[in-house]
Amino acid sequence: MGEKVVAGGFDLSDRQRHRDKLRQCLSVLERLLAQQRFDRPRNLMGLEIELNLAGADGLPKMLNGEVLERIASRDFQTELAMFNLEVNIAPHRLGGRVFDRLAEELRTSLAYAHRKAGEVDAGIVMIGILPTLDRDDLVSSNLSDVDRYTLLNDQIVAARGEEFTLDIDGVEHLSCTSKSIVPEAACTSVQLHLQVTPGRFADVWNAAQAVAAAQIAIGANSPFLFGHELWRESRPPLFQQATDTRPPELQAQGVRPRTWFGERWISSAYELFEENLRYFPALLPLCDEEDPAQVLAAGGTPKLAELVLHNGTVYRWNRPVYDVADGVPHLRVENRVLPAGPTVTDVVANAAFYYGVVRALAEESRPVWTRMPFETAADNFDAACRHGIDARLRWPRRGRLGGVAEVDAVSLVRDELLPLAETGLDAWGVEPADRDLYLGVIEERCRLRTNGASWQVATFHAALEAGLPRDAALAATTRRYAELSRRGEPAHTWPVGLPEPVPAG
Repeated sequence: MGEKVVAGGFDLSDRQRHRDKLRQCLSVLERLLAQQRFDRPRNLMGLEIELNLAGADGLPKMLNGEVLERIASRDFQTELAMFNLEVNIAPHRLGGRVFDRLAEELRTSLAYAHRKAGEVDAGIVMIGILPTLDRDDLVSSNLSDVDRYTLLNDQIVAARGEEFTLDIDGVEHLSCTSKSIVPEAACTSVQLHLQVTPGRFADVWNAAQAVAAAQIAIGANSPFLFGHELWRESRPPLFQQATDTRPPELQAQGVRPRTWFGERWISSAYELFEENLRYFPALLPLCDEEDPAQVLAAGGTPKLAELVLHNGTVYRWNRPVYDVADGVPHLRVENRVLPAGPTVTDVVANAAFYYGVVRALAEESRPVWTRMPFETAADNFDAACRHGIDARLRWPRRGRLGGVAEVDAVSLVRDELLPLAETGLDAWGVEPADRDLYLGVIEERCRLRTNGASWQVATFHAALEAGLPRDAALAATTRRYAELSRRGEPAHTWPVGLPEPVPAG
C-alpha cells in the first residue's frame, strides 16, 4: 500500500478511462511476457512485517505518526490504522547463512523501533491480532493520516453501500457491524516475496497455494478479536469480511470477494492479472500519464501503474507482483498467508520452511497440484485457519494407491513437508547450519503441538482460572506475550500462564 494518491472523487469519465488503461496495461503485459523481457533468475527473497503499537498496559496506542518521526527510517512505514507500522527488509539472495543474516537485521531494526516507541510510552508488538483491540479502536477516526487509506476506505464503503458485517463462528461467536474497513487493520501479517521468472511463476504460485494450509497450521497466531476466542487464525475471515464490497444479494449470486484464496490452479502469471480485470471493478480509478504501449514500442520498460494499483486492491493470499528494478521488469510471488510473530526466530523459521518447501514442490516431477483438486487446497486453508496446529488436512497419497487422504497437519508437516523443505533449502544453497536451526523450530512446534495461537489460548484460560476478569485476562496475556516475544526464544519454548506474583516484602 505504498503508492501515494490524493483523496478525491471520481466521475464516469475517470472510470471509463481507467478501464481502458487497465486493458492496455494487460495487453502490454502479455507482449512483455511473449518477448521474454523479464529479469534473469537471481534467487531474491524479500520480507515485510506489519506491527502493532501497544502501551505497557497491553492496550493499543494510536501513535504511529509520532513513532515514525522518531524512528526516521525509510524501512518503516505507516499501515492502515494509527496503531500499525510496517517494516520492510531489503531483498536478500537465498543461500549461505541468509536466514541468520535476516534474523540479525530484524532483531536490530525491531529493537531500535521499540526503543523509539518507548519515547512516547508505546512498544512494538509482533502478533497476528492484538488481543486487546476493542471495536471502539477500529473506527474511521483511527485511520492513518494518509490520503490513500482514506480514499480506499471511501471507495470500498461506497461499493458496499451499507455497513460491513463481521460474523465469525469459532470457539465463540462474534457478530457485529462496522461503518468502515478499519477492522482490517487488526490483521497484521508477514509478507514473503520470491522473485521468479515467468516460466517458473505458475509452478511457484501453485506450490504456494498448495502449502498455504500447512503454513497456517504451524504458524497460527491470531485467536482473539474484540474479546472473543474465534479461529486459531482469525485474520482470513476478518480480512475478507472487513473488505467485502458485496452486499448479501451479490454474495448470494456467487460474486467473488476481493479477499480471495482463488478457484483454480494456473499455468501463467498472466491468468491472475487477467482475472483481476475480469472479476473486480477498480476501487481506485487513478490514471498515470504513461502510455505503456508507446514505452514498450520505444524499447523501454512500462510501469503498468494502473495494473499494479488494481492488483494491490485484490487481496489474494498468494498475490502476483509485477515490478521494475533498474529498468528491467520482474515478477514476484507475494505470500501473504502468515500472521506476524511471535518472535524474530519464529518469523525466520516460517520463512525458511516456506522458501524450502515451495522450491521442492515446484520442482517435483509429479506436482502436488496435478494430484489434488484445487477445492481441496481451499478447504485445507479453511480448516487450518479454524483449528491451527490441531487441523486435519487432505493431501495426495504417495505410491500406487494415489488419491487424497486425510492427515493430521502436524504429521503432514513433520513426515512429508519438512524433508521437502530441507531439500529445497539445499537447492537454494542455504548452509546446513542455517537450514537445521530454523527448520528445527518448525519440527519442535510439531513435536510439542504448540504455536503462537495455542500459547495465547492456554495462557488466557490460565488467567481466567486464576480469577482475572475477561478483559484483564486478555490484557495480561498480551503483556506476557510482548515480554516473552522481546526475549527472543521461539514461542514453543514459552511457559504457559502468567508469572507468579512476587511476594510482598
